Amino acid sequence: MVSLWMALSAAVVAAAVAALVLRPLRAGGQRGPFVIAMLALGLAGGALYLLVGTPDAAERTAANDEPATLEDGIQALEQALAKDPQRADGWALLGRSQLALGKLDEATAAFDRAVRLAPDDPGVLVEAAQARAQAAPGKQFDDQALQWLRHANALAPESERAGWLIGIALRQRGQDAEAANAWEALLPRLEPGAARALREQIAIARGAAGLPPLVETPAPAAAGDHALAVQVRFAPGTAMDPAWSNATVFVIARAPDGPPMPVAVQKHPASRLPLLVTLGDGDSPMPTSTLSQLQEVEVVARLSRSGQANRQPDDVETAPVRVRLPHAGPVSLVFDRP
Repeated sequence: MVSLWMALSAAVVAAAVAALVLRPLRAGGQRGPFVIAMLALGLAGGALYLLVGTPDAAERTAANDEPATLEDGIQALEQALAKDPQRADGWALLGRSQLALGKLDEATAAFDRAVRLAPDDPGVLVEAAQARAQAAPGKQFDDQALQWLRHANALAPESERAGWLIGIALRQRGQDAEAANAWEALLPRLEPGAARALREQIAIARGAAGLPPLVETPAPAAAGDHALAVQVRFAPGTAMDPAWSNATVFVIARAPDGPPMPVAVQKHPASRLPLLVTLGDGDSPMPTSTLSQLQEVEVVARLSRSGQANRQPDDVETAPVRVRLPHAGPVSLVFDRP
């Protein structure tokens, strides 16, 4: 407990020194860089104490013992690692610090040492792979980096970051189908907003691989849940005009005979049609007006060439469908054109 408090004290002291050293950033109106740099120095000071500090050292009054800049902190950390080079956490901290200074080669070398000392630490493996890619021409994940990411994913399958980076590495190699598979495995663990963003990348990868759009089966609604499954498609014999290939489809639920503001809406690339989605309270643009508050809704899909949320004159909509909630089975929405 004493060491923890001493580490926190070291962090506070380092942050205070940072505030003085970095004051020109704040005076120049650069509040963001000022805050980030101050926090980085504070964390580095605390972490450095945990690596090399002792309670007795905290009692020293000589101000020169405290690192004044991040570079000074790095130098002190390098000296500590020279005395105790078996600290994987120390090498990882050095790698993060070098990254903060933009010293990519030095950061990569530090993370390499950390991986050799902690080859089964998922966090270290992912950071090392990412640092290696940042230092590589074209920001490419090489075979070593991909191997580290796969190992991290095997050790911690719940790691969203490892899965995401594996997909990027595979896309860089032109392995689009494999990238889509890697990203699809992440979908059940993501929040609705993050999942929607990832689905857009999956759609691009599947399209590049010549695969059909991903069709997901929505989870059944629990008792009392107003989640609503919606299926959107083109009418038989109707195909999308190539001029609309980059269009966006909005799937909308709104109050019948009420304001046009949706109570739930999702946005997807039109290239994903046919589409099966589940609308819920997490899709409400206004937390004060949600799907579960209504007993009846009107559901409609809209194709927007511009991608704008507000309806444009050339947008194409399906016929609206009115349903009572909760509703069993998907609501079918059909585009007759383009």
